[in-house]
Amino acid sequence: MLGYNPPVGFHFIVRFNGLDGAQLDTMFQSVSGLSASIETEEVAFGGENRFKHVLPVRTKYPNLVLKRGMLLESKLIEWCTNAIENFEFKPLDLTITLLSEQHLPLMTWNVVHAYPIRWEIEEFNSMESKLIAETIELSYHYFTTLSVIDKLKSL
Repeated sequence: MLGYNPPVGFHFIVRFNGLDGAQLDTMFQSVSGLSASIETEEVAFGGENRFKHVLPVRTKYPNLVLKRGMLLESKLIEWCTNAIENFEFKPLDLTITLLSEQHLPLMTWNVVHAYPIRWEIEEFNSMESKLIAETIELSYHYFTTLSVIDKLKSL
């Protein structure tokens, strides 16, 4: 396509289903881990010694890592703390939406059955003048994608 400009990666929003009223819990500095790969298995068939067949087994998803400036009051951190300190896990679905310059959704990733496995606060350092960041790492089952183009085609 002539004149096509790929979307920018700094305009996005993260929404956790079930954490209502947590407006600040939608804003993050970075999101990583939106990737998928296929696990494979090698199978040798009798009589053929030159190679092994490589067969697909299942899709594998890495952990989702969310980073942001530390919030003092956060429903998301309450959810994480409850899992880490009390070992009470309440998996949630979440959506990550890439937005256009006009704040319209371009692509959405629906992350299914996520729960916290790590929460980290950046180191305190009296020699630096910077904001404190927190990192939340989530395990999840899988994600699906939905683009605006797909949505328009279905109308």
